[in-house]
Amino acid sequence: MTGVAILGSTGSIGTQALDVIRSHRSEYEVVALAAGRNAELLAAQAAEFGVDPRWARTTGDDPEALAELAAHPDADVVLNAVVGFAGLPVTITALEQGKRLALANKESLIAGGAVVNEVRRKGGGEIVPVDSEHSAVYQCLRSGTAGEVLRVLLTASGGPFRGKTRAELALVQVEDALKHPTWDMGAKITIDSSTLMNKGLEVIEAHELFGVDYDRIEVVVHPQSVIHSMVEFVDGATIAQLSMPDMRLPIGLALGAPGRLHQPFGAIDWTTLSSLTFETPDLGAFPCLALAYEAGRAGGGAPATLSAANEVAVEAFLARRIPWLAIAEVNGEVLAKGVGNVSTVADVLEADRVARVHARAIVDRMAEAA
Repeated sequence: MTGVAILGSTGSIGTQALDVIRSHRSEYEVVALAAGRNAELLAAQAAEFGVDPRWARTTGDDPEALAELAAHPDADVVLNAVVGFAGLPVTITALEQGKRLALANKESLIAGGAVVNEVRRKGGGEIVPVDSEHSAVYQCLRSGTAGEVLRVLLTASGGPFRGKTRAELALVQVEDALKHPTWDMGAKITIDSSTLMNKGLEVIEAHELFGVDYDRIEVVVHPQSVIHSMVEFVDGATIAQLSMPDMRLPIGLALGAPGRLHQPFGAIDWTTLSSLTFETPDLGAFPCLALAYEAGRAGGGAPATLSAANEVAVEAFLARRIPWLAIAEVNGEVLAKGVGNVSTVADVLEADRVARVHARAIVDRMAEAA
């Protein structure tokens, strides 16, 4: 029996993970749950899965509470589905203790890449990605050795504004940005998808997870969201992972990798799939993707700075304080202020703090000028 701690259990990923486990109760036992604020749903989940109330808590963004739950002695797998930078303590604790980290919280790895990877090396923990794109790459890489990889191709749906011009994007409202054409996700990730920042952060995450240089990580827009990502090898072969959009597939794989669940999620009906199309991202309309490459190549505290600035900017947009186009403007201005190096968790926290101070000041200035 594999013990699982699900942190962020009331969100989209958390509820889908519990749906997977619901059908595999003889294989997995839920030992800990954490929610940000939804105490009612959390209590129902704890009752259904028999989780001791001491290990089922609403934590908000309390790092100590999240770390304590991640350290549950019977948790073999920790699913980090906490939203945003607040997930860093979960990532660090799980890896320090040599657990498997099923990672749906990309910000913690992006902000603290070098630090997280050092903790992983020392603690002996394992990261299995839950993002559909990185899960796809994880699966495709089984087809060859690291030295045989030519490039990694991350697919992007293009979000709700694919094909829009900057003039059209200037009119975007919050309701428009929250209408993702393919995936059902939380508000923050849905907005990130609309700006392509989500894809940019995934580029940085792919670099940290798989050790592939930025020059060999490319993004291609694939509106059908059937090919979740691809790996091209040196002999010209390209291996792709295909399935209909269903996050339960990568969640199930992360729980038991390298083994697969004997339950199909997202199986394709090939008699109805008519076309698979691809486009080049429009960096002029969606500059957040280019900013992510810039931050990743700069290294040091740049990824943490960009991630923090973006969280502030997205919060401001959702609160209707800044327009959609200003999200990229805030991110670019904060990144341009320059950042230092990061070698400890404290450095990561400081880079995050400073970036948020700068971003809030920029948002305040924009809001006052509007």
